[in-house]
Amino acid sequence: MARILVTGGAGYIGAHGCKALRAAGHEPIVFDNFRTGWRDAVKFGEMIEGDLLDLDALKAAFAQAKPEAVMHFAALSNVGESMADPELYWRNNVGGSLNLLTAMRDAGVGSIVFSSTAATYGEPDEDPITETARQAPINPYGASKLAVEKMLDDFEKAHGIRSIAFRYFNVAGADPERQVGEHHVPETHLVPNVLDSVAGARDALTINGTDYPTPDGTCIRDYVHVMDLVDAHVLGTEWLLAGKESLRLNLGTGSGFSVREVVDAASEVVGETVPMNYGPRRPGDPARLVCDGTRAREVLGWSPERSVMAQMIGDAWAWRQTGRYSR
Repeated sequence: MARILVTGGAGYIGAHGCKALRAAGHEPIVFDNFRTGWRDAVKFGEMIEGDLLDLDALKAAFAQAKPEAVMHFAALSNVGESMADPELYWRNNVGGSLNLLTAMRDAGVGSIVFSSTAATYGEPDEDPITETARQAPINPYGASKLAVEKMLDDFEKAHGIRSIAFRYFNVAGADPERQVGEHHVPETHLVPNVLDSVAGARDALTINGTDYPTPDGTCIRDYVHVMDLVDAHVLGTEWLLAGKESLRLNLGTGSGFSVREVVDAASEVVGETVPMNYGPRRPGDPARLVCDGTRAREVLGWSPERSVMAQMIGDAWAWRQTGRYSR
């Protein structure tokens, strides 16, 4: 059993990561400022309230928790917001990560699993996208994540901190046992917005952009179930704790779904028509992002077993029926 400091452990992916760590016999310690995370989601270990931008608080957290490794989920992740307020993203995502690595160095913690993103690839020059594809982000969110990947490289060379950066594609679904799930305010992810539209919690789903160079004109993305995603994080943490080398790995299925295909799948799962309307493209959105996840399977033995669209939507719908977190 290892003690793992989980930054952003009260958020959507972080909370599922804590559950997966606990199920694998590890001890997660949540570090979160609760600006977007939820206290209700901290169910699987200790909690330390603090902000990545507060280096003293981070150093105190390492002294208290005495972790052997870090899972780093804490970040702002709204592409549109990053286009409108890039300063916020550079300060939070990059500045916070720099503080985290500084605290790790000072505490002698040498392993970190980092939540990166397919947005580092920008408009890809290959399809599906492999880890060796050119990284040229087209929005500040992706640029901030790429900057942290480069920071990780530098801290390994200078201080021996080994890392795995997982470049996610789109994450969906929820814990099938309904202990934790997805709840953002405001909600920006497609699947929960589709389900909110069906449930009447919003007037209609807005599809942003119908003129992309795709078969139905809407964006295509690769979707991975959140439980499969965090299973990869546990495998990655154990890889580093075993003393193995740093890795950069994609997490996705290799199958792309357009926005309209996701809407159609939700209608079939829920048995209701999704009310929707159409809007312009969002700045910073590539037309198609589909993953080649071969290396994660081959190197870590990762298997995304729940990442079937009907399963992801079904688990998300079941979570939604239980209610939501409260402040």
